[in-house]
Amino acid sequence: MATRTTTRRTPGFRCAECGWTTAKWVGRCGECQAWGTVAETGAAIPRTTAAAVATPAQRIADVDLTRAAARPTGVAEFDRVLGGGLVPGGVVLVAGEPGVGKSTLLLDVAARTARSGADVLYISGEESAAQVRTRAERIDAMADTLFLAAETDLGTVLGHVEARSPALLVVDSVQTIASADVEGQAGNVSQVREVTGSLIQAAKSRGVAVLLVGHVTKDGSIAGPRLLEHLVDVVIAFEGDRHSRLRLVRAVKNRFGPTDEVGCFDLSDGGIVGLADPSGLFLSTRDHAVAGTCVTVTLEGRRPLVAEVQALVAPSTLPSPRRTSSGLDSARLAMIIAVLDKRAGAPVGSRDIFAATVGGVRITEPAADLAIVCAVASSVVDRALPTDVVAFGEVGLAGEVRRVAGLDRRLAEAARLGFRHALVPAGSLGDTTTPPGIRAVEVADVPRAIEAMGRLAGGRSTSAAAVGTV
Repeated sequence: MATRTTTRRTPGFRCAECGWTTAKWVGRCGECQAWGTVAETGAAIPRTTAAAVATPAQRIADVDLTRAAARPTGVAEFDRVLGGGLVPGGVVLVAGEPGVGKSTLLLDVAARTARSGADVLYISGEESAAQVRTRAERIDAMADTLFLAAETDLGTVLGHVEARSPALLVVDSVQTIASADVEGQAGNVSQVREVTGSLIQAAKSRGVAVLLVGHVTKDGSIAGPRLLEHLVDVVIAFEGDRHSRLRLVRAVKNRFGPTDEVGCFDLSDGGIVGLADPSGLFLSTRDHAVAGTCVTVTLEGRRPLVAEVQALVAPSTLPSPRRTSSGLDSARLAMIIAVLDKRAGAPVGSRDIFAATVGGVRITEPAADLAIVCAVASSVVDRALPTDVVAFGEVGLAGEVRRVAGLDRRLAEAARLGFRHALVPAGSLGDTTTPPGIRAVEVADVPRAIEAMGRLAGGRSTSAAAVGTV
């Protein structure tokens, strides 16, 4: 059956920054809010009729599953996030801030894949071949079947793929590659769409796994059109603080596996190393208890991580006391301080309060509220909690301690690391099995949590009223 295409011309307007389209001209883009970027396109819109079918549709039970089988990369933490490894023909977008370690991780993945006997092609659009080799020697990522090319032209990149037929293609980065057939500079909407579409077509037709490095904007979102995230199969977010060696890798989108797994890495001068048990990074190394500290168990996806919360309450000399946080949500901290002041009578309203986490980890889930309460109360009364106590629970504005998800996994991780006491929300142990070696104490609200904390700290009860008199 022959293919017949007719066209009709419809006037339209497109934003040059984000690709947003509209039927009439406007001065400001309705998507990215940029001024003066909307221009008329008037492009012909094709209407395609039916064409001859080269490969007939087959029954779903006859589809070969081996083509979608994941192949491990050799980096266990990266495979955990991917859902087992890279799928032939799958396209993975790895996005993160500059200097977070994207290129280092993907170069390590490329070298490990090449050492397994597969051909790997690494395309560098930002660095020269000599710079990439220098990094490869530094992180021990040299391999005989790892091929390197410094190119920014899409046609040349596709030529390398056709000539080499690699099992894995790494493009660093997609915003630096441009097509000569498309107007505009590399990185604009049209170029990113053309480059990504061409690489996806090559990956699907040849069964090549593709890793694309993507840039991010100031607010942390992936640069380029939103269509980029829809086209690829997997979107990986690479997170980490510049001043910390810890790096977290999580899947934002994954067609081949779960999106609730997190990979932990340690980035150093010698390369990037996966951390199978990163909980030790988030705990202080002291051998005695100190007032103003409390340990909690946070869930990153399905992975429990033990983290330590520290608080310092000091007299203020300012009309407006300072509230400083690092690694914690400042709005959440302010709410917990208000609850302590109103519901427990703690004298925190007129004092400077500093709260932070250990090891550069950032805690965003409400399950750490109870640990913040215990840390602040411990600093107020200047009495240290034992080092074998953990606390997790969400605190409401009425002072109640609410249940949290994954209590069994939190308790199991705490017991594995040697903790012996846990403060948990009231009523949460009914359908949860407490692991051997750990004693869970249920608390219904903030005053009862402070009383339980006092019993654990000094063998005698510390009431909320007693805290308020300090």
